[in-house]
Amino acid sequence: MGNEFNLIVLQMNDSHGYLDLHNEYFWKNGKEIYKKVGGYGRITSVFKQIKGENRNSVITLDNGDTIHGTYPVVKSKGEVMIPILNRMDFDAWTAHWDFAYGPDYLVKFARKLKYPLLAVNCYYKDSQDLVFAPYKVLEKNGIKIGIIGIADTIVDKTMPDHFSKGIYLTIGNKELPNYIQELRKERKVELIIVLSHLGFPQETKLIKEIDGIDVLISGHTHNRLYKPVKVDNTLVIQSGCHGSFIGRLDLNVRDAKIIDYKHTLIVVDSSIPPDKEVQAIIDKILESDKKMLNSIVGETKIGLARDNVLETTMDNLLLKALIDISGSEIAFSNGWRYGAPVPPGKITKQDLWNIIPVNPPVSVCEITGEELWAMMEENLERTFSGNPYNQMGGYIKRCYGINVYFKIENANGLRIQEFFVGDMKIDYNKSYTASFVTTQGIPAKYGSNRRNLNVNAIEALEKYIKKNTPVNPSLKGTIVPV
Repeated sequence: MGNEFNLIVLQMNDSHGYLDLHNEYFWKNGKEIYKKVGGYGRITSVFKQIKGENRNSVITLDNGDTIHGTYPVVKSKGEVMIPILNRMDFDAWTAHWDFAYGPDYLVKFARKLKYPLLAVNCYYKDSQDLVFAPYKVLEKNGIKIGIIGIADTIVDKTMPDHFSKGIYLTIGNKELPNYIQELRKERKVELIIVLSHLGFPQETKLIKEIDGIDVLISGHTHNRLYKPVKVDNTLVIQSGCHGSFIGRLDLNVRDAKIIDYKHTLIVVDSSIPPDKEVQAIIDKILESDKKMLNSIVGETKIGLARDNVLETTMDNLLLKALIDISGSEIAFSNGWRYGAPVPPGKITKQDLWNIIPVNPPVSVCEITGEELWAMMEENLERTFSGNPYNQMGGYIKRCYGINVYFKIENANGLRIQEFFVGDMKIDYNKSYTASFVTTQGIPAKYGSNRRNLNVNAIEALEKYIKKNTPVNPSLKGTIVPV
């Protein structure tokens, strides 16, 4: 028998700064139900228990989207998470929304952690040097394991400009083979793990192009993989979002080959006792803004959720608020994935900050029918492109006041079959008034007379909810595949 060892990989992705218990939805008997789950105190408890039971054979990885997404985390630019993260004994992480405070800030932030941020695909524009280390070599029970990181390639393509000031990102497919060879031949590693935030479709394409990846730890697309996906000879796992789940992958490896494996998607249930030290840090963080965040804004008749490709109740609420505050005919926002669901009932200020933690100004512009059509065709391609590398993250752009009927399977630029603004077919030559939030709502190349109103998204939401409570932002069939 050759060299044989067991290894456990623990993984979380896309926590989006959810420090404590929060609502998450599940499906039961064909219906959505809500449970309180998550929290870094409970995640730490799970990590400690598994590590205590399996000495020197556990790797813990974080796929990024970690230090952005909730009010206290965004307010502190992630700083409040440093003492928490440094107590969790991670081995490595990579990034996406973590660039939100600028690349220079992220570099300085990453130095404060006890483990490295890895990215083979993130470069300085001026020097062409890598911004972060490309890989890390770990040794577990005398066996060397290589961890290679890939940050999200869309940071400099669809995210706001300040995310990528002075840097650029690639897919990473050109860089990976050389690093795999370096790790295998020069560093003598027996197992290659890729820690990626590209997204599940992009990662499965990447694996088919590149030999030598044993395990790919996936992020970005918020997939709940209850069992690992095997692409060629590579195992892929991903674990939902918001820290609601932990992925556990048990590997049996012999002569640098995985001969057996077992996977568990662990729900971070409220019954799990939190680590006392970490929970005390979290409680202190939350205490200062507790009164404001727990204040009741109004009520909703229906659940507010975002995890849907075509249209969501959560975003319809936001868009209705934009139209109400601006007086526009139509409204747009990005197809964000993050944002814990809100069950029917009370809406708190914290819920509003979870919906749109960047709290951008409400913007308005005039946009022609021709531009609207082009913008939506572009967005459909970025969502459903047959080439996963052209899928630019997020769901379909969120829209209100329009109806689009489209063919998913059609070629780029030819998907839209019918387009209505209000009750009328779109007029290419007509100019429509539109409200939006961020350039992800309406990119800078579209529209004219673009300007910001003297009101931000949270204020618009709060005013709309108070005026219309209980709100009922039901689905309207805005974007319909035919």
